[in-house]
Amino acid sequence: MTFVHAIGRGAYVTAAVLYFTQSLGLGIGQVGVGLSVAGLVGMAAGPPAGHLADRYGARGAHLASLLCCALATAAFTVPAGFWGFLSAAVAVACAHNAGLATRGPLVADHGRDRPQEFRGHLRAVSNIGICLGTLPAGWAVQAGTSFAYLALVLGAAGLHLAAAAVTAFLPPTAPVPPDGGSRWIVLKDGPYAILTVLDGVMAIQFRVLTIALPLWIVLRTEAPTWLVSATMLVNTVIVGVFQTRVSRGVDSPAAAGRALRRAGFTFLLSCAALSCTAGPPVGITVAVLLLAVAVHTVGELWHAAGGFELSYTLAPPHAIGQYQGLFGMGLSAADFLGPGLVTALCLDWGRPGWFVLGALFAVTGLLVPPATRLAERLGERKVLVHPESE
Repeated sequence: MTFVHAIGRGAYVTAAVLYFTQSLGLGIGQVGVGLSVAGLVGMAAGPPAGHLADRYGARGAHLASLLCCALATAAFTVPAGFWGFLSAAVAVACAHNAGLATRGPLVADHGRDRPQEFRGHLRAVSNIGICLGTLPAGWAVQAGTSFAYLALVLGAAGLHLAAAAVTAFLPPTAPVPPDGGSRWIVLKDGPYAILTVLDGVMAIQFRVLTIALPLWIVLRTEAPTWLVSATMLVNTVIVGVFQTRVSRGVDSPAAAGRALRRAGFTFLLSCAALSCTAGPPVGITVAVLLLAVAVHTVGELWHAAGGFELSYTLAPPHAIGQYQGLFGMGLSAADFLGPGLVTALCLDWGRPGWFVLGALFAVTGLLVPPATRLAERLGERKVLVHPESE
């Protein structure tokens, strides 16, 4: 299920921003505003969807989110101007965030014996799928025709539909009864909310490779357009090969805090390198771009491993979906703030903006370890105990 869904996701995220601007005829500002609004609205979908997955079974809830994602993605092909684009973007964001929340209990149920390795393995599988999705995306970007982009978007929607069909064959996930306390315990967990906010700021890094970099390559450098697909390919290959290995070493909240701190400084280094790619000859630009993407991806490995560990380990067993829904709101906040922020800093401001963005990541990473210690000290929660530590 993860693999099939990721192929469609990879095709979509690689070329979506160029499809919106070059095929639908929307301006960069319209796309940035539309995706930001969609991210804001989509934030509300996670906790209720996760709660439903906890109480009524995660398999059915996740299948429904995939069906909604397929229909919403296909809606991008209906020519309806900015408001039609905005409506489809909001629907995609809601379905995506509901999918993240409902997937949490599935992952916990199937990976309970070796949670870090299982989550890392799933992310590796996901990135292999995304890597395959970049191939048709590269063809569509290079062709640059309305037909190519239309075929790409409809293909992505079809793959989401196929993932929903595969989900129906997963073993059913039993509902988890409440512990008798507050129904919405996650809303009272301040330390977990702080970590959600910090991870959300760090998650803006995902918009660097999917929004800022494609537009930077096309509009600010002399690099060929096929490099848009090549950079995504480099990213997904590195994650596919190394994510499981990196995740094995992030096996406690303290280790997760250190991983996110390293990630912040790594993103600062990659942003500094990307700022230098406007102006040099094509050969140097291509080499520096690929190297910067590789460095950025190392930070992404640490960010993903640390975020996974914090989001699952600090969640009580009877409310994993609910807690995943809240943590997913950090990603939604990144979807809301990220497009406008990275386009304003990196495209409008240029080189200084890249350094400001990198500094934001570095400072956020520094704040995660003390926030993690606060969560462990003041949380008074039931912790998911790793069998390896028993």
